[in-house]
Amino acid sequence: MNDKVDSHRVATSDDVEVSTYLEIAKELHGEQTASQLEIISPAARETIAIIDFGSQYSHLIARRVRECHVYCELIPYDAPWEEIASLRPRGFILSGGPASVYEPGAPLAPARIYDSHLPILGICYGMQVLTHQLGGQVTSGTKHEYGQAILHISDEGSPLFLGLPPSLAVWMSHGDQILEVPPGFKALAYTENSPAAVIGNGNDIFGLQFHPEVAHTPQGKTILQNFLYRVCGCQGNWTPGSFINESIDAIRQQVKGGRVICALSGGVDSAVTATLVHQAIGNQLTCIFINNGLLRREEAERALNTFRHNLKMNVVYVDASERFLNQLEGVIDPEIKRRRVGEEFIKVFEDEATKLGKIDFLAQGTLYPDVIESTSLETKAAARIKTHHNVGGLPTKMTLTLIEPLRYLFKDEVREVGLSLGLPEDMIWRQPFPGPGLAIRIIGEVTNERLEILRAADWIVMNEIKKAKLYRQLWQTFAILTDVKSVGVMGDYRTYGYLIALRAVTSQDAMTADWARLPYDLLAHISNRIVNEVPDVNRVVYDITSKPPSTIEWE
Repeated sequence: MNDKVDSHRVATSDDVEVSTYLEIAKELHGEQTASQLEIISPAARETIAIIDFGSQYSHLIARRVRECHVYCELIPYDAPWEEIASLRPRGFILSGGPASVYEPGAPLAPARIYDSHLPILGICYGMQVLTHQLGGQVTSGTKHEYGQAILHISDEGSPLFLGLPPSLAVWMSHGDQILEVPPGFKALAYTENSPAAVIGNGNDIFGLQFHPEVAHTPQGKTILQNFLYRVCGCQGNWTPGSFINESIDAIRQQVKGGRVICALSGGVDSAVTATLVHQAIGNQLTCIFINNGLLRREEAERALNTFRHNLKMNVVYVDASERFLNQLEGVIDPEIKRRRVGEEFIKVFEDEATKLGKIDFLAQGTLYPDVIESTSLETKAAARIKTHHNVGGLPTKMTLTLIEPLRYLFKDEVREVGLSLGLPEDMIWRQPFPGPGLAIRIIGEVTNERLEILRAADWIVMNEIKKAKLYRQLWQTFAILTDVKSVGVMGDYRTYGYLIALRAVTSQDAMTADWARLPYDLLAHISNRIVNEVPDVNRVVYDITSKPPSTIEWE
C-alpha cells in the first residue's frame, strides 16, 4: 500500500463524522430509512460508491466488488452529494451507460467526486465521462467496437495490471472513443481500435474502455481487485461474519424494547431475516407463517416443521387462503395481482399484530435486486421492470415500521450469511419463490382448479430436476399454467387441454439469467409425466429466452 493511498484514507475519515452520517440519512430518508441504512452501511465499513449511469451491467460491477469482500452501493448519477458522502467511500467507480457525453443533457458525475482526491475508476461510459469532465475529448468512433478484443498493456508498472500478462482478452461495448486524453493523463493500454483503451493520471484516477465486470473479460476481476486493494486501500472486510455482527447490533439499537413480527415463507430470505432478528432480540420476535393458498404442494407443512423444530422460534400459523383468493377473483393483470397479494399480506400481518398486542416492527427479507428493479435507485436512465412484492407492493399507509436487514444483499450473499448462521442446507439452497406465489405463474385468473393443475405439474418438474441432481445448479425451475388451450389426442379421444410451459434458468442474482440447456431426455420425461399425470393438460413447451429480453417469471 503506497503513501498516497494512506493519505486518502486519513482524509476520508474526516469527511463525514459518524453522527453527521446518521443526521444526513435521517434528513434525506426519514427516521425509518435511516435505521435501515444504519444496519447495512455503518460508518466503519469500507465502501465503494458506484455512480450509476444506467448501464445494463451496473449491477454486475456491484456483484464483482462484493465478491472481493468490499461493500459497495449503486448510487444514481444525480444523487445529492450529501447522500454520496454519507457512505464515506474509499473510492468511486463510474459505471457504463447508454448516453454519449457530448450530447446535450448527457448525465455527468458530480464535480465533487473529482475534488475529493479519492481514487476513481471509470468503466466504458464512465471513462468517457471523466475524460469529458477533466478536459479531454470524446467523439463518435469511426468504427464501433462490440465484443471480444485483445488488450495490450503498455504501462506494466500501473497498479491496475499487477499479476496480469502483457496481453489479455477483454469485452468491448462502445460506439464512442477517446480522441484526446485529459491533461495529465496517458494511455496505459490499447486495443486494435482503441489507442487509449485504458488511461490513468498517476494520481489514482483510471478509465477503462472495456467492461472488466462481465464474464467475457476473464481477468477483469483481477483488475477490479487491484483497484480496490492496491489503489483504494481496502482490506476486504465485507464478510458474512462481519455482516451478522453489525446487523445484530443495529437491530438491537433499532428495536430496543419493541416487539417484532416477521413473515416466514419457507424461503432463504425470510429465514435468514428471522434468524438475524431472533439472535438479536430473542422472544421479542414472533414469526407469522401465512398460508396464502398460493403455495406449492406440501410447502406449508415442510416450512412449519423446519421453523418450529430447527430454528426454535415462536411461529403463528395463519390459513388465509380464502382471503387471498377472494382478492384475486377476476384479476388478470399481473401488476394488480402483485399489488393485491402484497396489500393482503400487510393486512393479515396487521390483523395478527392486533391479536398479539402491541407490535412495533415488521421484519421482511427484501434484497438488493428487489430494490434495484423496483425503485429509483436504478437512476432515471433505466425503466422500472415490475413491482416487487417486498418493495413496490406495499400499501401507502402502514402501522408497522420496517426492518430490512438484507436490503442491500444479493442472493448469494444471503446464502453465505445463512450458512454462517447455521441454517439447514436444504433451506439455504431452496430456489427462489416469488412473493405472490403461484398467482403469477398462472396466466389469467387464479382459481382453485387452476392452482391444483399447476401444483401437480410443478411437483413433477421439481421431482425430476432433483432426481437428475440439477436442482442446485439451476437458479429457478418451475412450471407455468398458460391461458392457452389446444387440441390433442389421448387414446382414441380428442382432447382440448391446457398448455404448460417449463422454465429453467441459470443466474447469480436474478438481475440477468440464461435459459438452462436441460438434457432432451429429461425434458421428454418431464413432458411425458405431466401430460399423463396432470388432468386437463395435453401439451408442454420449454421457454428458451434469457433475461434480458425476457424476465424470469412470465408475469
